[in-house]
Amino acid sequence: MTMTPGQGQGHSFIPQRQDPFGPRFVTNRHERRCRVICLSNQKGGVAKTTTTMNLGAALTELGNKVLVVDLDPQSNLTMSFGIDVEALPKSIFDVLVHRYPIEHIIQKTPECDIAVASIDLAGAELALSSMIGRERMLEKALATVKNDYDYILIDTPPSLGLLTVNAFTASDEVIVPVQAEYLSLRGLVQLDNTLQVIREHLNPKVHIGGVLITMYDGRTIHGREATELLERTYGDRVMNTRIRKTIRLAEAPVQGSSVLTYESNGTAAAQYRALAKEVVARVEQAV
Repeated sequence: MTMTPGQGQGHSFIPQRQDPFGPRFVTNRHERRCRVICLSNQKGGVAKTTTTMNLGAALTELGNKVLVVDLDPQSNLTMSFGIDVEALPKSIFDVLVHRYPIEHIIQKTPECDIAVASIDLAGAELALSSMIGRERMLEKALATVKNDYDYILIDTPPSLGLLTVNAFTASDEVIVPVQAEYLSLRGLVQLDNTLQVIREHLNPKVHIGGVLITMYDGRTIHGREATELLERTYGDRVMNTRIRKTIRLAEAPVQGSSVLTYESNGTAAAQYRALAKEVVARVEQAV
């Protein structure tokens, strides 16, 4: 099965049920210790990479063993950890396309481990398109290291192409970072439509585990109204934690660290610590 952003345009994928996210699919916690969480939104600029990095660091602070996977050809997550992407001999591209062992491209940092990406990943969709089992390449790669981690967080590109389909297929759940704006609702419906197809054909358990409001500014009427609309539409799927705008979140990656290291006692660090606790609580509740 080949998934493209435009698939299914000949008929309606709009959900006809009251709950726009559909049924929750959960796994027995004893089946495997590791929880795989994909952070995805086809809209760019919603702090997806920032959230992947800082959530990973915050989960590590709580005593978890965490792996973050850079699945975005822009390699921003890899660079945020201070890694020179131009100097990488192998990357997640080699894992997906050449079945190179993922453990050989994982680099350890003081905050969490990272499966690195380089610009080569831009050619992955084309390279994978003719391969049998192309949607399961990441799932198969992660299977060899899942017993080493409590959480695996996957940072995806701003699209619903084959790389993101690989992430959905490998994941237990999806966290969707969104800005508090009206257009976010349209994007959420499109993402859920894709997940419905993934549940049918590839991964029956994947579900949207949370909608995370990022870059939040509660001082504006638009921000407050959009947040209220998201809460009315998606109920308890909207996470309690709000990630507010702060320059510290932009400054931290320049230093090759999360905001928890860059400004440990700051507001942004506190918000991501709160998010990590909420993620753990939601995982516990879902089991």
